[in-house]
Amino acid sequence: MTIPKNSVPIKTQLKDLLKTPVGEWYDDKITRHDHFNDLRDIDDALNRVPEHFTVEDRRRYTESCFDHFLRMDRGMKFSAGIVHRLLMLELHHDRSEDEMQFMLGRHSVRFFKVEFCLITGLKFIVIPDTTRYEMVENGIHQWYFSSLDRVDYEQLRVVLWIGVFEQQYDDVKLCLFYMLNWILMGLDEREKIPVWQSS
Repeated sequence: MTIPKNSVPIKTQLKDLLKTPVGEWYDDKITRHDHFNDLRDIDDALNRVPEHFTVEDRRRYTESCFDHFLRMDRGMKFSAGIVHRLLMLELHHDRSEDEMQFMLGRHSVRFFKVEFCLITGLKFIVIPDTTRYEMVENGIHQWYFSSLDRVDYEQLRVVLWIGVFEQQYDDVKLCLFYMLNWILMGLDEREKIPVWQSS
């Protein structure tokens, strides 16, 4: 985050720009969960493939945008309360849509899209059109979830745990599927994953 040169240093003026006025602040309810400990499921799945595929499959995974997450400190904890409080301090602004501004102390600070990419190692892309979905021949949806409209997290975890993969790189695809939805999105285990992601 950066403090812009033209930041407004008077706290009372910043309060007028809050998207959520102080009188409307509310206690947070956790709707996203910390599943960083479950990164071991990805480690285990990548190590269960046949020995002559292991090196190549792990290389494929390490070339993805998610590789660095496997090297993270597994003891790291996510605090929904801190994120909630920060979002309560978000400010209205007339600058780029690629930035957010927050009131921290007596200053407004900006958080840019590029900073998000630098911190997470992820990139922004155009969201694909998923209104028309066709099952890809020999894709992981066809092999592992063909009878389902939405994938249950426990079903996905079981497929990874069993470690019997139909084709080379299926373990990589399933691990990326798991990483995106279970680790990064941190959804509740009762929620289901749309099948278009598993093509």
